[in-house]
Amino acid sequence: MSNKKSLRSALTEKPGVPTIEIVSAIAVGTIQHFRKIQPSINDLVVGILARNITTLSRAITLVESTNSIHLAKANEVINACLPYAGKSMRIGITGVPGVGKSTFIEAFGKILTSLGKKVAVLAVDPSSTISHGSILGDKTRMEELVKDKNAYIRPSASGETLGGVARKTRETITLCEAAGFDTIIIETVGVGQSETAVHSMVDFFLLLKISGAGDELQGIKRGIMEMADAIVINKADGDNIKKAQFAKMEFNRALHLFPAKNSGWTPTTSTCSSITHEGISTVWETIEQFLILTKENNSFYTKRKEQNQYWMLETINEYLKTSFYNQSEIQNLLESTKKAVQNDEISPFAAAQLLLDKYFHTADSNKKEN
Repeated sequence: MSNKKSLRSALTEKPGVPTIEIVSAIAVGTIQHFRKIQPSINDLVVGILARNITTLSRAITLVESTNSIHLAKANEVINACLPYAGKSMRIGITGVPGVGKSTFIEAFGKILTSLGKKVAVLAVDPSSTISHGSILGDKTRMEELVKDKNAYIRPSASGETLGGVARKTRETITLCEAAGFDTIIIETVGVGQSETAVHSMVDFFLLLKISGAGDELQGIKRGIMEMADAIVINKADGDNIKKAQFAKMEFNRALHLFPAKNSGWTPTTSTCSSITHEGISTVWETIEQFLILTKENNSFYTKRKEQNQYWMLETINEYLKTSFYNQSEIQNLLESTKKAVQNDEISPFAAAQLLLDKYFHTADSNKKEN
Protein backbone atom coordinates (compact mmCIF):
# COMPACT_ATOMS: atom_id res chain seq x y z
CA MET A 1 0.00 0.00 0.00
CA SER A 2 1.45 3.38 -0.98
CA ASN A 3 2.05 5.95 1.77
CA LYS A 4 1.67 8.80 -0.71
CA LYS A 5 -1.40 10.96 -0.15
CA SER A 6 -3.80 11.12 -3.06
CA LEU A 7 -3.50 14.40 -4.91
CA ARG A 8 -6.54 16.65 -4.67
CA SER A 9 -7.56 18.49 -7.81
CA ALA A 10 -7.11 22.23 -7.67
CA LEU A 11 -10.69 22.52 -8.90
CA THR A 12 -12.15 20.58 -5.96
CA GLU A 13 -14.12 22.66 -3.46
CA LYS A 14 -13.79 22.06 0.26
CA PRO A 15 -17.04 21.34 2.05
CA GLY A 16 -18.45 24.50 3.52
CA VAL A 17 -21.59 25.83 5.11
CA PRO A 18 -24.53 24.68 2.97
CA THR A 19 -26.46 27.54 1.43
CA ILE A 20 -30.17 27.75 2.03
CA GLU A 21 -32.28 28.21 -1.06
CA ILE A 22 -34.12 31.49 -0.49
CA VAL A 23 -35.84 32.35 -3.75
CA SER A 24 -39.05 34.30 -3.53
CA ALA A 25 -41.66 32.98 -5.91
CA ILE A 26 -43.27 36.44 -5.89
CA ALA A 27 -39.98 38.10 -6.89
CA VAL A 28 -39.42 35.59 -9.69
CA GLY A 29 -42.95 36.15 -10.97
CA THR A 30 -42.49 39.93 -10.88
CA ILE A 31 -39.23 39.75 -12.85
CA GLN A 32 -40.68 37.41 -15.45
CA HIS A 33 -43.75 39.61 -15.82
CA PHE A 34 -41.56 42.71 -16.22
CA ARG A 35 -39.46 41.05 -18.91
CA LYS A 36 -42.54 40.07 -20.90
CA ILE A 37 -43.86 43.63 -20.93
CA GLN A 38 -42.52 45.45 -23.96
CA PRO A 39 -42.15 49.19 -23.28
CA SER A 40 -43.72 51.55 -25.79
CA ILE A 41 -41.63 53.70 -28.12
CA ASN A 42 -42.47 56.75 -25.99
CA ASP A 43 -41.44 54.93 -22.79
CA LEU A 44 -38.10 54.01 -24.34
CA VAL A 45 -37.39 57.53 -25.59
CA VAL A 46 -38.39 59.14 -22.28
CA GLY A 47 -36.26 56.62 -20.37
CA ILE A 48 -33.20 57.18 -22.59
CA LEU A 49 -33.44 60.96 -22.30
CA ALA A 50 -33.81 60.56 -18.53
CA ARG A 51 -30.49 58.62 -18.64
CA ASN A 52 -32.03 55.39 -17.41
CA ILE A 53 -29.42 52.68 -18.13
CA THR A 54 -31.95 49.82 -18.04
CA THR A 55 -34.09 51.53 -20.68
CA LEU A 56 -31.01 52.28 -22.78
CA SER A 57 -29.99 48.61 -22.67
CA ARG A 58 -33.49 47.49 -23.71
CA ALA A 59 -33.45 49.91 -26.64
CA ILE A 60 -30.03 48.64 -27.77
CA THR A 61 -31.35 45.08 -27.60
CA LEU A 62 -34.12 46.13 -30.00
CA VAL A 63 -31.52 47.62 -32.34
CA GLU A 64 -29.51 44.38 -32.30
CA SER A 65 -32.55 42.19 -32.94
CA THR A 66 -33.14 40.67 -36.37
CA ASN A 67 -36.90 40.62 -35.78
CA SER A 68 -38.56 42.94 -38.32
CA ILE A 69 -41.06 44.22 -35.73
CA HIS A 70 -38.22 45.04 -33.32
CA LEU A 71 -36.25 46.79 -36.07
CA ALA A 72 -39.22 48.97 -37.01
CA LYS A 73 -39.65 49.93 -33.36
CA ALA A 74 -35.92 50.57 -32.97
CA ASN A 75 -35.91 52.89 -36.00
CA GLU A 76 -38.66 55.02 -34.45
CA VAL A 77 -36.75 55.23 -31.16
CA ILE A 78 -33.55 56.24 -32.99
CA ASN A 79 -35.32 58.92 -35.01
CA ALA A 80 -36.84 60.35 -31.82
CA CYS A 81 -33.41 60.38 -30.13
CA LEU A 82 -31.56 61.88 -33.10
CA PRO A 83 -32.12 65.55 -32.13
CA TYR A 84 -30.42 64.85 -28.78
CA ALA A 85 -27.43 63.01 -30.26
CA GLY A 86 -24.21 64.04 -31.98
CA LYS A 87 -22.63 65.89 -29.07
CA SER A 88 -20.08 63.27 -28.02
CA MET A 89 -16.45 62.54 -28.87
CA ARG A 90 -16.34 59.20 -30.70
CA ILE A 91 -13.10 57.25 -30.33
CA GLY A 92 -12.26 54.01 -32.13
CA ILE A 93 -9.61 51.75 -30.58
CA THR A 94 -8.06 48.84 -32.43
CA GLY A 95 -5.06 46.52 -32.23
CA VAL A 96 -4.11 42.89 -32.66
CA PRO A 97 -5.46 40.34 -30.13
CA GLY A 98 -3.25 40.40 -27.04
CA VAL A 99 -2.25 44.06 -27.38
CA GLY A 100 -4.25 44.87 -24.25
CA LYS A 101 -7.23 46.76 -25.67
CA SER A 102 -9.59 45.99 -22.80
CA THR A 103 -7.00 46.79 -20.11
CA PHE A 104 -6.12 50.04 -21.89
CA ILE A 105 -9.78 51.04 -22.26
CA GLU A 106 -10.42 50.44 -18.57
CA ALA A 107 -7.43 52.59 -17.53
CA PHE A 108 -8.33 55.24 -20.14
CA GLY A 109 -12.01 55.18 -19.15
CA LYS A 110 -11.21 55.64 -15.45
CA ILE A 111 -9.14 58.73 -16.25
CA LEU A 112 -11.99 60.15 -18.32
CA THR A 113 -14.60 59.57 -15.60
CA SER A 114 -12.26 61.18 -13.06
CA LEU A 115 -12.37 64.27 -15.30
CA GLY A 116 -16.16 64.28 -15.10
CA LYS A 117 -16.76 62.56 -18.46
CA LYS A 118 -19.59 60.10 -19.01
CA VAL A 119 -18.11 57.18 -20.94
CA ALA A 120 -19.87 54.51 -23.00
CA VAL A 121 -17.78 51.57 -24.21
CA LEU A 122 -19.18 49.62 -27.15
CA ALA A 123 -17.12 46.45 -27.47
CA VAL A 124 -17.63 44.24 -30.52
CA ASP A 125 -16.85 40.62 -29.62
CA PRO A 126 -16.02 38.17 -32.45
CA SER A 127 -18.56 35.40 -33.04
CA SER A 128 -17.51 31.82 -33.70
CA THR A 129 -17.97 30.75 -37.32
CA ILE A 130 -18.72 27.23 -36.03
CA SER A 131 -21.02 27.64 -33.02
CA HIS A 132 -21.99 31.28 -33.87
CA GLY A 133 -21.59 32.10 -30.18
CA SER A 134 -19.61 34.89 -28.49
CA ILE A 135 -18.01 35.06 -25.06
CA LEU A 136 -18.89 38.74 -24.46
CA GLY A 137 -16.29 38.92 -21.70
CA ASP A 138 -15.44 42.62 -21.87
CA LYS A 139 -17.40 43.47 -18.73
CA THR A 140 -15.40 40.84 -16.86
CA ARG A 141 -12.09 42.19 -18.14
CA MET A 142 -13.06 45.78 -17.22
CA GLU A 143 -14.09 44.96 -13.67
CA GLU A 144 -13.23 48.40 -12.25
CA LEU A 145 -14.76 50.49 -15.03
CA VAL A 146 -17.97 48.45 -15.01
CA LYS A 147 -18.58 49.55 -11.41
CA ASP A 148 -18.11 53.24 -12.27
CA LYS A 149 -21.45 55.08 -12.18
CA ASN A 150 -20.27 57.36 -15.01
CA ALA A 151 -19.41 54.47 -17.34
CA TYR A 152 -21.51 52.08 -19.39
CA ILE A 153 -20.10 48.97 -21.10
CA ARG A 154 -22.07 47.21 -23.80
CA PRO A 155 -20.50 44.12 -25.42
CA SER A 156 -22.10 42.96 -28.68
CA ALA A 157 -21.53 39.89 -30.82
CA SER A 158 -20.13 40.52 -34.29
CA GLY A 159 -22.47 37.91 -35.77
CA GLU A 160 -22.10 36.50 -39.25
CA THR A 161 -21.87 39.80 -41.11
CA LEU A 162 -19.63 42.68 -40.13
CA GLY A 163 -21.81 45.20 -41.93
CA GLY A 164 -24.90 44.42 -39.85
CA VAL A 165 -23.06 44.80 -36.57
CA ALA A 166 -21.31 47.95 -37.77
CA ARG A 167 -24.68 49.51 -38.64
CA LYS A 168 -26.10 48.49 -35.27
CA THR A 169 -23.06 49.93 -33.52
CA ARG A 170 -23.62 53.21 -35.39
CA GLU A 171 -27.23 53.28 -34.19
CA THR A 172 -26.19 52.39 -30.65
CA ILE A 173 -23.90 55.44 -30.64
CA THR A 174 -26.97 57.62 -31.26
CA LEU A 175 -28.84 56.09 -28.32
CA CYS A 176 -25.84 56.44 -25.97
CA GLU A 177 -25.38 60.09 -26.96
CA ALA A 178 -29.07 60.78 -26.31
CA ALA A 179 -28.62 59.15 -22.89
CA GLY A 180 -26.01 61.76 -22.00
CA PHE A 181 -22.73 59.97 -22.68
CA ASP A 182 -20.23 62.53 -23.95
CA THR A 183 -17.41 60.11 -24.80
CA ILE A 184 -18.07 56.97 -26.85
CA ILE A 185 -15.31 54.37 -27.12
CA ILE A 186 -15.64 51.62 -29.73
CA GLU A 187 -13.37 48.61 -29.36
CA THR A 188 -12.94 46.62 -32.55
CA VAL A 189 -12.61 42.83 -32.84
CA GLY A 190 -8.99 43.14 -33.98
CA VAL A 191 -6.90 44.17 -36.96
CA GLY A 192 -8.87 43.33 -40.09
CA GLN A 193 -11.75 44.62 -42.18
CA SER A 194 -13.67 45.73 -39.07
CA GLU A 195 -11.31 48.70 -38.79
CA THR A 196 -12.70 50.25 -41.97
CA ALA A 197 -16.24 50.07 -40.60
CA VAL A 198 -15.30 51.50 -37.21
CA HIS A 199 -13.16 54.25 -38.77
CA SER A 200 -16.25 55.40 -40.67
CA MET A 201 -18.19 56.07 -37.47
CA VAL A 202 -15.63 57.67 -35.15
CA ASP A 203 -13.93 61.06 -34.89
CA PHE A 204 -10.57 59.81 -33.62
CA PHE A 205 -8.98 56.47 -34.51
CA LEU A 206 -6.41 55.05 -32.09
CA LEU A 207 -4.11 52.17 -33.02
CA LEU A 208 -2.63 50.18 -30.12
CA LYS A 209 0.66 48.37 -30.67
CA ILE A 210 3.11 46.35 -28.60
CA SER A 211 6.86 45.98 -28.94
CA GLY A 212 8.98 42.87 -29.09
CA ALA A 213 6.56 40.80 -31.15
CA GLY A 214 7.69 41.65 -34.66
CA ASP A 215 5.27 44.52 -34.41
CA GLU A 216 7.67 47.21 -35.58
CA LEU A 217 7.86 45.78 -39.09
CA GLN A 218 5.10 43.20 -39.48
CA GLY A 219 2.59 45.45 -37.74
CA ILE A 220 3.02 48.32 -40.18
CA LYS A 221 0.01 47.64 -42.35
CA ARG A 222 -0.54 50.52 -44.77
CA GLY A 223 -4.34 50.57 -44.52
CA ILE A 224 -4.47 50.60 -40.72
CA MET A 225 -1.60 53.07 -40.42
CA GLU A 226 -3.24 55.51 -42.82
CA MET A 227 -6.45 55.47 -40.80
CA ALA A 228 -4.75 56.01 -37.42
CA ASP A 229 -4.81 59.46 -35.83
CA ALA A 230 -2.47 58.23 -33.09
CA ILE A 231 -0.35 55.15 -32.46
CA VAL A 232 0.19 54.13 -28.85
CA ILE A 233 2.68 51.41 -27.90
CA ASN A 234 1.09 49.67 -24.93
CA LYS A 235 2.75 47.57 -22.19
CA ALA A 236 5.63 50.04 -21.81
CA ASP A 237 6.53 48.90 -18.32
CA GLY A 238 9.25 46.89 -16.55
CA ASP A 239 11.90 45.49 -18.87
CA ASN A 240 9.80 46.46 -21.88
CA ILE A 241 10.23 50.24 -21.60
CA LYS A 242 13.29 50.46 -23.87
CA LYS A 243 11.70 48.19 -26.49
CA ALA A 244 8.56 50.35 -26.42
CA GLN A 245 10.61 53.51 -26.96
CA PHE A 246 12.39 51.88 -29.91
CA ALA A 247 9.04 50.80 -31.39
CA LYS A 248 7.77 54.37 -30.98
CA MET A 249 10.68 55.67 -33.08
CA GLU A 250 10.11 53.04 -35.77
CA PHE A 251 6.40 53.85 -36.09
CA ASN A 252 7.11 57.57 -36.05
CA ARG A 253 9.41 57.12 -39.05
CA ALA A 254 6.81 55.03 -40.83
CA LEU A 255 4.14 57.72 -40.39
CA HIS A 256 6.19 60.16 -42.48
CA LEU A 257 5.77 57.83 -45.48
CA PHE A 258 2.03 58.41 -45.64
CA PRO A 259 0.22 61.35 -47.26
CA ALA A 260 -1.05 64.19 -45.08
CA LYS A 261 -4.59 63.89 -43.73
CA ASN A 262 -7.37 66.12 -45.08
CA SER A 263 -8.04 67.31 -41.54
CA GLY A 264 -4.57 68.85 -41.30
CA TRP A 265 -3.84 66.65 -38.29
CA THR A 266 -0.40 65.00 -38.01
CA PRO A 267 -0.67 61.52 -36.38
CA THR A 268 1.30 61.11 -33.17
CA THR A 269 3.13 58.23 -31.51
CA SER A 270 3.51 57.62 -27.79
CA THR A 271 4.00 54.88 -25.22
CA CYS A 272 1.88 53.89 -22.23
CA SER A 273 1.32 51.24 -19.62
CA SER A 274 -2.23 50.16 -18.86
CA ILE A 275 -0.94 48.59 -15.63
CA THR A 276 0.93 51.57 -14.14
CA HIS A 277 -1.25 54.11 -16.05
CA GLU A 278 1.93 55.85 -17.21
CA GLY A 279 1.23 57.79 -20.43
CA ILE A 280 -2.55 57.19 -20.41
CA SER A 281 -3.42 60.82 -19.64
CA THR A 282 -1.18 61.87 -22.54
CA VAL A 283 -3.49 60.02 -24.92
CA TRP A 284 -6.45 62.15 -23.82
CA GLU A 285 -4.35 65.33 -24.15
CA THR A 286 -3.58 64.29 -27.74
CA ILE A 287 -7.28 63.79 -28.46
CA GLU A 288 -8.09 67.22 -27.02
CA GLN A 289 -5.48 68.81 -29.32
CA PHE A 290 -7.04 66.92 -32.24
CA LEU A 291 -10.48 68.27 -31.31
CA ILE A 292 -9.28 71.86 -31.13
CA LEU A 293 -7.58 71.69 -34.53
CA THR A 294 -10.33 69.85 -36.44
CA LYS A 295 -13.14 71.98 -35.03
CA GLU A 296 -11.29 75.19 -35.84
CA ASN A 297 -10.74 74.19 -39.49
CA ASN A 298 -14.23 72.63 -39.69
CA SER A 299 -12.93 69.21 -40.80
CA PHE A 300 -14.54 67.64 -37.71
CA TYR A 301 -18.04 68.58 -38.90
CA THR A 302 -17.30 67.80 -42.55
CA LYS A 303 -16.25 64.28 -41.59
CA ARG A 304 -19.44 63.77 -39.56
CA LYS A 305 -21.57 64.76 -42.57
CA GLU A 306 -19.65 62.40 -44.85
CA GLN A 307 -20.09 59.58 -42.33
CA ASN A 308 -23.86 60.15 -42.21
CA GLN A 309 -24.04 59.86 -45.98
CA TYR A 310 -21.84 56.75 -45.95
CA TRP A 311 -24.08 55.00 -43.44
CA MET A 312 -27.20 55.84 -45.39
CA LEU A 313 -25.76 53.99 -48.39
CA GLU A 314 -24.46 51.14 -46.23
CA THR A 315 -27.90 50.71 -44.67
CA ILE A 316 -29.47 50.48 -48.12
CA ASN A 317 -26.93 47.83 -49.14
CA GLU A 318 -27.51 45.84 -45.96
CA TYR A 319 -31.30 46.02 -46.34
CA LEU A 320 -31.20 44.84 -49.96
CA LYS A 321 -28.92 41.95 -49.03
CA THR A 322 -31.14 40.88 -46.13
CA SER A 323 -34.28 41.25 -48.22
CA PHE A 324 -32.77 39.11 -50.99
CA TYR A 325 -31.76 36.18 -48.78
CA ASN A 326 -34.96 36.27 -46.72
CA GLN A 327 -37.26 35.99 -49.72
CA SER A 328 -38.79 32.49 -49.66
CA GLU A 329 -38.63 32.06 -53.45
CA ILE A 330 -34.90 32.80 -53.39
CA GLN A 331 -34.35 30.41 -50.51
CA ASN A 332 -36.06 27.63 -52.47
CA LEU A 333 -34.06 28.30 -55.63
CA LEU A 334 -30.70 29.04 -54.03
CA GLU A 335 -29.63 25.51 -53.09
CA SER A 336 -30.39 23.99 -56.50
CA THR A 337 -28.61 26.89 -58.21
CA LYS A 338 -25.55 26.38 -56.01
CA LYS A 339 -25.37 22.73 -57.04
CA ALA A 340 -25.73 23.67 -60.70
CA VAL A 341 -22.79 26.08 -60.36
CA GLN A 342 -20.68 23.45 -58.60
CA ASN A 343 -21.40 20.94 -61.38
CA ASP A 344 -20.50 23.50 -64.09
CA GLU A 345 -24.04 23.35 -65.46
CA ILE A 346 -24.27 27.15 -65.32
CA SER A 347 -21.70 29.90 -64.84
CA PRO A 348 -21.60 31.76 -61.49
CA PHE A 349 -22.48 35.01 -63.29
CA ALA A 350 -25.46 33.57 -65.14
CA ALA A 351 -26.63 31.92 -61.91
CA ALA A 352 -26.41 35.22 -60.04
CA GLN A 353 -28.40 36.96 -62.78
CA LEU A 354 -31.01 34.18 -62.65
CA LEU A 355 -31.46 34.63 -58.90
CA LEU A 356 -31.60 38.43 -59.16
CA ASP A 357 -34.19 38.26 -61.93
CA LYS A 358 -36.27 35.93 -59.76
CA TYR A 359 -35.93 38.27 -56.79
CA PHE A 360 -37.02 41.40 -58.67
CA HIS A 361 -39.84 39.56 -60.45
CA THR A 362 -41.21 38.28 -57.14
CA ALA A 363 -40.84 41.70 -55.53
CA ASP A 364 -42.77 43.31 -58.44
CA SER A 365 -45.52 40.70 -58.18
CA ASN A 366 -45.90 41.23 -54.43
CA LYS A 367 -46.05 44.99 -54.96
CA LYS A 368 -48.85 44.67 -57.54
CA GLU A 369 -50.84 42.37 -55.27
CA ASN A 370 -50.63 44.89 -52.45
